[in-house]
Amino acid sequence: MTSKELLYVEDALGHETFMKSCSQKASTQIQDATLSTYMKELEEKHNELCSKFLNLL
Repeated sequence: MTSKELLYVEDALGHETFMKSCSQKASTQIQDATLSTYMKELEEKHNELCSKFLNLL
């Protein structure tokens, strides 16, 4: 992998980590059960994407 490609992966990993933490915080603070469940699903999706990016390295 080139250094430029590694920078892209690092950037994408940073974005996914940020989105995972945002959805995790939101799912615990939201009162509506349906919306909270949706946020937990988003958290899991971003967690999976983080794992995929880490596997590239």
